[in-house]
Amino acid sequence: MEQAKLKEADLYEPIQKYFKRKGYDVYGEVKDCDVAVIKDDLLIIVELKLNLSVDLLIQATKRQRLSEHVYIAIPKPKKFKPRSKKWRDICHLVQRLELGLILVSFLGERKRVEIILEPTPFQRPVSRGKAKYLRQAIIKEIDGRSADYNTGGSNRQQIMTAYRENCVQIACYLEQHGELSPKQLIRMGTGKKTQSILNKNYYGWFVRVKRGIYVLSDKGKLEMNAYPELLEYYRKTETRE
Repeated sequence: MEQAKLKEADLYEPIQKYFKRKGYDVYGEVKDCDVAVIKDDLLIIVELKLNLSVDLLIQATKRQRLSEHVYIAIPKPKKFKPRSKKWRDICHLVQRLELGLILVSFLGERKRVEIILEPTPFQRPVSRGKAKYLRQAIIKEIDGRSADYNTGGSNRQQIMTAYRENCVQIACYLEQHGELSPKQLIRMGTGKKTQSILNKNYYGWFVRVKRGIYVLSDKGKLEMNAYPELLEYYRKTETRE
């Protein structure tokens, strides 16, 4: 027998029973609020939807004018993956909005309510502290680029990172001057990662011809030409002691 299609109203009964067991009075459809939960002076508002959407988030944040305790409630996804990046990002957004999140499971006649997030104030200083290393990484990456060679939003195209640019710079100098040592390249301005880049040879652009001496590989000669702007820039800005 085909299961009846779920409706928003199906979420009401399990949520009503959940809060009633905790000693709250529960009322449906009060002044445009899907669910109003009250105990003494504490007012909780729950907004019901079948999917977590922008419209639901907007609706819930509007309810925050009426109460600090606002939850959004949705059916628990069939393929619920709490450790997935997508779900963690969703939870982060809900937390940033200082909303609570309720998942309702429908297992035959059984219905289960899970409070995933409480509607608590978002700790911005704590969040910034945790992301401090990411901020530093962004600034470091920007400092390692000579200019903007990428188009924002074009993540499917090859991205010019600071590392790739450093490789192009080394390739440019090897093309111009032939055999060079890491020390010579560093004096020309390739930076302190030069030795590591040559050793790892991630793109296969470099060949060690003897101890401490490198040249540009055939692969490097071919592929470096994909970056004419960078090559022109480094040919003009090369420094030597």
